[in-house]
Amino acid sequence: KKFCVSVLFLPLLCSQEVLGEERLKEILKERELKVYWGTATTGKPHVAYFVPMSKIADFLKAGCEVTILFADLHAYLDNMKAPWELLELRVQYYEQVIKAMLESIGVPLDKLKFVKGTDYQLSREYTLDVYRLSSMVTEHDAKKAGAEVVKQVEHPLLSGLLYPGLQALDEEYLKVDAQFGGVDQRKIFTLAEKYLPSLGYTKRIHMMNPMVPGLTGGKMSSSEEESKIDLLDKNQEVKKKLKKAFCEPGNVENNGVLSFAKHVLFPLQSEFVIKRDPKWGGDKVYTDYEEVEKDFAAEQIHPGDLKASVELALNKLLDPIRKKFETPELKKLTASAYPEPSKNRAKGNPKQTVDEEEVIPSRLDIRVGKVISVEKHPDADSLYLEKIDVGEEQPRTVVSGLVAYLSQEQLQDRLVVLLCNLKPQKMRGIESQAMLLCASMLGEPRKVEPLDPPEGSAPGDRVYVEGYESGKPDDELKPKKKVFEKLQVDLKISDEFVAQWKEQNLTTKLGQITCKTLKGGNIS
Repeated sequence: KKFCVSVLFLPLLCSQEVLGEERLKEILKERELKVYWGTATTGKPHVAYFVPMSKIADFLKAGCEVTILFADLHAYLDNMKAPWELLELRVQYYEQVIKAMLESIGVPLDKLKFVKGTDYQLSREYTLDVYRLSSMVTEHDAKKAGAEVVKQVEHPLLSGLLYPGLQALDEEYLKVDAQFGGVDQRKIFTLAEKYLPSLGYTKRIHMMNPMVPGLTGGKMSSSEEESKIDLLDKNQEVKKKLKKAFCEPGNVENNGVLSFAKHVLFPLQSEFVIKRDPKWGGDKVYTDYEEVEKDFAAEQIHPGDLKASVELALNKLLDPIRKKFETPELKKLTASAYPEPSKNRAKGNPKQTVDEEEVIPSRLDIRVGKVISVEKHPDADSLYLEKIDVGEEQPRTVVSGLVAYLSQEQLQDRLVVLLCNLKPQKMRGIESQAMLLCASMLGEPRKVEPLDPPEGSAPGDRVYVEGYESGKPDDELKPKKKVFEKLQVDLKISDEFVAQWKEQNLTTKLGQITCKTLKGGNIS
């Protein structure tokens, strides 16, 4: 009796195609199904996302446990559709817009679990499984699996070949019974069914929804602006795109307007109204999509009336989403996650953007800090979790790998040197907001010690390279540009134990940055 809801809703769970239907039935006899749907955080989600959202609503009605995965690492691997420095912002945007979509169709968010790919895909265990899988999957199989999902180019990157394998491993690491996705992912699903058992993992169930054709024919795509209607498009933009959409009289093939009515509007509402002038028979109410298609094929519904009716119904779905994104915070998030391409060009080189600036030490925000507290990372024995005062209102959280080199007592209350404008990065689930700079010397054993500010320094004192005192540090160093990595090559400890960049001293207003014992060492 406990699982009768799931059994009764079996027809809802079975979408356009199911791989492993017998296994699905067996699980439903015993307990609720655990299923996940993932989306790579690339271009802005569009109206076709309502297809999986309506199915997620069905899963929840059926009593399933549903996880939504924001696949940020996949977005980068897919021919860098999401630049590394924008990954976190894209995830935030996707989470907000998808939650708004679900709310607009009445899906309770408290029954959903939201997960970000890089929260577990950078772990040691997952990485080792990627290597194990790469030793089994051929280049041919990997390329074939991603053919309809990963962007195809003349000279494909290795990252695109890794993409399908990572998606297969997600099923194991999310501990689900089934993965749900579009039929365009069928080849990735079959790759997962073939190779997961070779790693000792269970073969999962795969459920697929149909793909909504784009407005110009073919599948609706985030990367093809004319093929899609964005969730934040204004009324006039929706009208303009629908007006240009392919919708030939009587033609029901590759008709994105009809397909949207079939796969989005009808599953979400009990009826669909074709708005018509009274001289053409007036409005007509449909409760069955097949009747709409039949009448359109017989040219009893004019393409203009169909488009106008879809426009009206679509705007009702989009209104609450657009309203939510009118707040200053979400407007700022949208602009940051999807910045306009720079139109400014550097003089003398039309191909060079103004973002490509000279890599010089003054771009680094290096400061003196004071360690307020030190404790072991709760999920990593080799890491410390430190609170460090850098002259701001609140201390920064810093995760460092100094457990093997210094005791907590040796770090507590001491002055240190920090790089403060790196992009914050999660380390075993905790965000590190700065990098503690140390001198290091390779060998057996490796030696590491923090840099020492001059006596009398205070938290927040700026550290600079002699000759580069002027200039404002970057607000945040872009990971893709690797500014610190390029400068780090020339950061050394001199024979006089002074920290230097290209033999120029690192200093504060009170004197030089030093280290106690590691002359000739590197700084990292």
